[in-house]
Amino acid sequence: MNIRRFEEKDADELSQVIRTTLSISNSSDYTPQELEVLFKELSPQALLQRAQQGHFYVACDDGKLIGSGCISPFWGSETESILLTIFVLPDYQGKGIGRRIIQTLEQDEYALRADRIEIPASKTGVEFYRKLGYDYKNGEKELEDGRLYRLEKFR
Repeated sequence: MNIRRFEEKDADELSQVIRTTLSISNSSDYTPQELEVLFKELSPQALLQRAQQGHFYVACDDGKLIGSGCISPFWGSETESILLTIFVLPDYQGKGIGRRIIQTLEQDEYALRADRIEIPASKTGVEFYRKLGYDYKNGEKELEDGRLYRLEKFR
């Protein structure tokens, strides 16, 4: 398994990885209607746009995409960053791949210059991120818009 920078040719396959992961691992986090919206928000075209706004990485196993993660400046800030699009295919979860993706993102230049890193976390993902040192933003343990928790880590 290796982690490398996202390339334009990865967009279609990565969109399918995300769709599969959302449909299986996160199915209890969202209504079917919310999932459809997320599928559109994470389409190949949307992923290409996200890659232009931040540093996007993919995890690969024998050439197959199995996960992803992106780090971007938080609203253009030089001192705050945000982690986005963190997914690992269900068959690969629990094997340390998500942790390696987060470690890669935390070594990216956008993380190294940041005083604070934020991450929007699904109900399913929140405890994973908390194990990695992220905590509820401003101590707020409430879902934002009923969908996501806001977590943060100070450096």
